[in-house]
Amino acid sequence: MVEIGKYNTLKIVKDLDFGVYLDGGNGLEILLPARYVPKNVKPGDDVEVFIYHDNEGRIIATTAKPFAIVGEFKYMEVKSVNNTGAFLNWGIMKDLLVPFKEQKMPMQEGKWYLVYVRLDHVTGRIMASARIEKFLNNTPPLYEYNQEVDLLIADETDIGYKVIINNLHGGLVYHNEVFRRLEKGEHLKGYIKEVRDDEKIDVSLRPLGYKKVEGITDVILEALKVQGGYIPVHDKSDPDVIYSLFRCSKKAFKQAIGALYKQHLITLEKDGIRLKE
Repeated sequence: MVEIGKYNTLKIVKDLDFGVYLDGGNGLEILLPARYVPKNVKPGDDVEVFIYHDNEGRIIATTAKPFAIVGEFKYMEVKSVNNTGAFLNWGIMKDLLVPFKEQKMPMQEGKWYLVYVRLDHVTGRIMASARIEKFLNNTPPLYEYNQEVDLLIADETDIGYKVIINNLHGGLVYHNEVFRRLEKGEHLKGYIKEVRDDEKIDVSLRPLGYKKVEGITDVILEALKVQGGYIPVHDKSDPDVIYSLFRCSKKAFKQAIGALYKQHLITLEKDGIRLKE
């Protein structure tokens, strides 16, 4: 059976002027229109396609890539609004509907919103919901300390940035651990700091503990080599200067150069650090 709203690898069974038909299982044949058919394919070949319903409600395939598939969160722009709901620019020929009941507030054309892409259990059609809380934290957060995770920046608060972790859980990155402006909708890597007793999750944008220092030492050593063995930065330098060069906090920088000094890889001078020969 094909999975609506996801990528499927299907076999070509017919080749016609207006496209090819793909084997959807149980006697179902799904049209892949000619404009999306890869070059030099023939009946019997497998093609990876995204499956959705067209405007007539028919199941159809495309090799175009939507901005998000079923089960994913994504910031998308409202393309139009009518008496059915808001329609998002989905990145494919069809726009993605957010019904009024799935909007936190009335959506406006031209504005961007964080939504969750899902299947409507009544119609079987793909739709989106801005009520993202319904789709977060529905499984136990079984993360380990310092585990690398995928993050989506969801919102900014007084204390930090709300993030979505691995498309499953909500988390928080505190302001005092962020050294640049983060944008809503941005994707980046993070590291689990703590899963609290109430199952709220704190996240870091840098590896924690020794791994963190180890990663920064590699950056410093590479920078020293590029700069001819000397950089005019030290443990008293301005934190913004340190971050602009090494993308780390002043505390992490001091730990890293301490580790390099103990390994006899650098010398600490009055106005900077120097690579040992």
